[in-house]
Amino acid sequence: MRRALTWLAVALIVGAVVVLVVGAGWFVYNRVTGGLEHLEEARLSVGPTGNVSPSLVRPVRDRLPPGQREGVIHTLLGLYLRFRAEELNQPAGKGEPVAFTVQPGEATGIVAARLAEEGLIRDAELFRLYMRYRGLDRGLEAGDYELSPSMTIPQIAEVLQRARAEEVMVTIPEGWRMEQIAELLDRESVLPAQEFLALAREGGFVHPFLRDRPAGATLEGYLFPDTYRLPAEAQASDLIERMLTNFDRRVTPQMRQDAAVQGLSLFQVVTLASIVEREGAMREELPLIAGVYRNRLDQGMKLDADPTVQYALGFQPGTGQWWKRPLQLEEYTQVDSPYNTYLYPGVPPGPICNPGLAAIEAVIYPAASDYLFFVRNDVADDGSHVFARTLEEHESNRQRYQR
Repeated sequence: MRRALTWLAVALIVGAVVVLVVGAGWFVYNRVTGGLEHLEEARLSVGPTGNVSPSLVRPVRDRLPPGQREGVIHTLLGLYLRFRAEELNQPAGKGEPVAFTVQPGEATGIVAARLAEEGLIRDAELFRLYMRYRGLDRGLEAGDYELSPSMTIPQIAEVLQRARAEEVMVTIPEGWRMEQIAELLDRESVLPAQEFLALAREGGFVHPFLRDRPAGATLEGYLFPDTYRLPAEAQASDLIERMLTNFDRRVTPQMRQDAAVQGLSLFQVVTLASIVEREGAMREELPLIAGVYRNRLDQGMKLDADPTVQYALGFQPGTGQWWKRPLQLEEYTQVDSPYNTYLYPGVPPGPICNPGLAAIEAVIYPAASDYLFFVRNDVADDGSHVFARTLEEHESNRQRYQR
């Protein structure tokens, strides 16, 4: 009986202490802020200047000595943010990184509203409060940023303290040979052409997917076409590393495994894809074109691909072009180069340009057909082709569709 009374007394004392602590905390909290109901109603809104609005400041100002006001506000904000910690650490969603710019003199409140409008955060007020509590609103730096909806509020707040350095942006088109890329970089004052070409031709970059290249091979074919951001003072190696890393990311391990199952090395895939890229102007035709070349290889036929002759001919001073059009009939047999697939069977010694992902996928996953030939449809004049199964059909298509 005595033990039961003792436990009862302990329970009553603990309960009294809990009630006293909670009650005292609630009293102070209610006196200072007007209560949680007031906080939720006010949403702890922050004005355009980034300061806590009068709806929160006034109760504190009226009830506390001046020296204690900021400290209590900071403490209450900390408690409130802890209460909403799950929302702070919950990304707004999924998506690719997007460019976001903070203008000079732009207040935290306006930045928060724009972040919410663009779907990068869910709650502008919560973001503004977090920035104020952490003192990050004072370090908000004007400049360009790359943000993603998959980032949390603390992550975005941290990134906004460090604006991206001045950058240049360059877009590399699909199907260009490395000399064309070098000319573009030089023309747009991104990089010196010779600096880029020297490294691309040397090919001395260390990536596992480059290992199956023949000795002495360049980086032609692996300079993945895309849009790249570079520091204003970038070196050629910076861009090439980005291009190779992009290739490694886009040409997935599953794609490489599927090619290997078919007896194709990655180097063979890229080489064949470079021809497909130059032949196909319409993306939807790429698997059919790739299928024709795969069928010809399977049957021991030469590829007879015009772009390989154009590549062997190289730069044309008269027109200033790298891809000669039209080819003369004698050039198919007189251009003695291992790249001339009218003379030499199999795939050429290496890629003739830098193909995009669609052409690479087309080689690994070609359209199933028994086509062995195709010609450009000059009648339609839309870049499309007409396909044939036999040489007779092919000759008929040439007469009908080519000027």
